[in-house]
Amino acid sequence: MTQQQAERRSRENNWAGNYRYRASAVHFPESVQELQELVRGSLSVQALGSGHSFNAIADCDGVQICLDRMPPVLTIDAQALTVTVDGGSSYGALAVALAASGFALGNLASLPHISVAGAIATATHGSGDGNMNLAAAVVGLKLVDGTGTLHEVTRADTPDFAGWVVGLGALGIVTEAILAIEPAFAVAQHVYRGIEWEQVLADYDAVTGRAYSVSLFTDWSGDTVGQAWFKQRIGDGRGGDFPAELLGGRAATAAEHPLPGVEALNCTAQLGVPGPWQDRLSHFRMEFMPSAGEEIQSEYLVDRVHAVPAINVLRALTDVITPLLQVAEVRSVAADDLWLSTAQGRDSVAFHFTWFRDQAAVEDVVKVVEAALAPFGARPHWGKVFDADAATLAPLYPRFEDFKALAGRLDPQGRLRNGFLKRTVFGD
Repeated sequence: MTQQQAERRSRENNWAGNYRYRASAVHFPESVQELQELVRGSLSVQALGSGHSFNAIADCDGVQICLDRMPPVLTIDAQALTVTVDGGSSYGALAVALAASGFALGNLASLPHISVAGAIATATHGSGDGNMNLAAAVVGLKLVDGTGTLHEVTRADTPDFAGWVVGLGALGIVTEAILAIEPAFAVAQHVYRGIEWEQVLADYDAVTGRAYSVSLFTDWSGDTVGQAWFKQRIGDGRGGDFPAELLGGRAATAAEHPLPGVEALNCTAQLGVPGPWQDRLSHFRMEFMPSAGEEIQSEYLVDRVHAVPAINVLRALTDVITPLLQVAEVRSVAADDLWLSTAQGRDSVAFHFTWFRDQAAVEDVVKVVEAALAPFGARPHWGKVFDADAATLAPLYPRFEDFKALAGRLDPQGRLRNGFLKRTVFGD
């Protein structure tokens, strides 16, 4: 087998193994010029990042383009507090480089192995009442559109910049991103078991406001939350003490994994020990993959004002949800202005589901979950499994039609318009 054939085989499935790519080949351009030529010479093309999406968003009927062999870019502007990074870089690699220079990102997703461009394009996020979507840190982009034209856009100079960032692959292939950064900081992570739902729902804002980032892990059954992870930013003045007992639960005395009974070796350090931001903000350590990918994920974001009733609705569905569920996570995301961000225009609560890898069963259960959350205007995560189509999604985003018009200008021949985008955005 040639090296090229081995690379093609390694990318036939996404990371989770629940989706098999249909694209006929994967190309690895080594320059922007080569990338432009590949786009111009393809009838159907799409970027392939780290493969951590759980649906067909990165697929197409033609060729996929992987940026792994493009020249690496990492330029820190200490005065402007920005970093320029190549689109194929992972957040983990970026975090290590920033930390070595005394800087930080404001937040990280649960998994640091995802690509920068892919996370931005799908509105992937971390957690925290005051922490926005990862894409909200973007202040500039370089992007090759569907005609092969290279664009350089910035928040300062591009009037419709908020439409470019969460692009879903519909606008082009991001070669570089400029992100806002800040001075490095320390985080201590506290984990509690058995926190009572009654106390959480009595003052939900107080619970999530107790730390810089808060995650509630549950299987939606019973009267207690399985685990609560509080990521305390040292010196920010938020919340209060983290005593042995809190909200009816008890502090963990050993490191925990979000999945009950799973060894915590791959998880970031806990037990309240302060450490660098890059070693605490993600749930999983950068040097380890958290699992073999034997899972399927879904996620829905609703306006924070509906947090308590939405939680109650999901708890009432335990007979449907819990048998298929490995674990669920509830967390906060602050509002942003990006046109297709799932937190656009509203502080949000995110309901994340890690399902067992049974595609047909998951597709059935997400229909039930979406129907239950529909009264709260739930927006599905663009990179995960959901049932909603363009007709359902369009009313949830005030700039939906503007985004479609922008995509039409940047990709007039529809080279980037794959089956996923036709179903979820363009309605054709």
